[in-house]
Amino acid sequence: MSAPARRFATSGGTLNLGVRPVLMGIVNATPDSFSDAGLHRTLDERVALARSLLDAGAEIIDIGGESGVTNAPAVDPSEEIERVVPLIQRVTGELGARVSVDTYKPAVARAAIAAGASIVNDVSGLRDPDLADVAAETGAGLILMHTRAAPKHKLLDPSFDGRIVADVESFLRERIALATGRGVRFEQLMLDPGPDFAKTPSQTVEVLRSVAALHALERPLLLAVSRKDFIGAITGRPPRERLAGTLAALAHGVDAGAHVFRIHDVAEAADFLAVRAALRGELELTSSLLLPEPLRREQESAEPGRAQAGERGGR
Repeated sequence: MSAPARRFATSGGTLNLGVRPVLMGIVNATPDSFSDAGLHRTLDERVALARSLLDAGAEIIDIGGESGVTNAPAVDPSEEIERVVPLIQRVTGELGARVSVDTYKPAVARAAIAAGASIVNDVSGLRDPDLADVAAETGAGLILMHTRAAPKHKLLDPSFDGRIVADVESFLRERIALATGRGVRFEQLMLDPGPDFAKTPSQTVEVLRSVAALHALERPLLLAVSRKDFIGAITGRPPRERLAGTLAALAHGVDAGAHVFRIHDVAEAADFLAVRAALRGELELTSSLLLPEPLRREQESAEPGRAQAGERGGR
């Protein structure tokens, strides 16, 4: 199905969603992310990562200062602010990017918005309702995610088998009512069904199979499926080896009409979407489209005496 047209209001302007999938690139300002384990440790390295994600096709950069891993305590808001604010200032100022801040803490959200963020990505599902007040006062977009677990806590409850889909919808309806009741405009809201959060792998798959039903809530849908545990459980692969599984989940989400996809590997996701769109007739191609000669084969290996695969008869 096509993604239904939705308007998403933020403090940095309104996004008209549904024309094409939007990629949200991930930049972690943490030393303990599940997927990169502090791979980009300095501010300059994180800005460079944001630039590369934008160049690859990301339209939103999601910056977080606290990892979701459950084997470490929550970060103090003051420390989280120190991690994200300088990065947000540079990514919005130097790169001109639209930024969302991945936080559930009102103080962090307020500081991030003052630094240039225009969206708050709340993975707690408004566990602290004061976060809605920040969005109402600033006009920032607010992403509401389904979870029954407190931040930094894990919940794997098999009793939700067979009823998790209904729980996601009822929870998100409640949170929409809570947010709008505190002054957040309906158009400021985006919804995330929360893959892996308070869900077993099979429950996550159950939710994703039925994600199109959430269009009944009339808000844009974000799918954060990149490198997630459910992919690792199905494939038996660690986080950095889950690209193929991530692309399969991306394809499913696009088919279900989701609007925004939170992705680590933006370049690969953009390539996937481009070829998919061309094959489906959604991307206009002309006879002038040709493969540039330098891209026809791999360049000569730096090691002397080693022939290219093509010269050995490979395809």
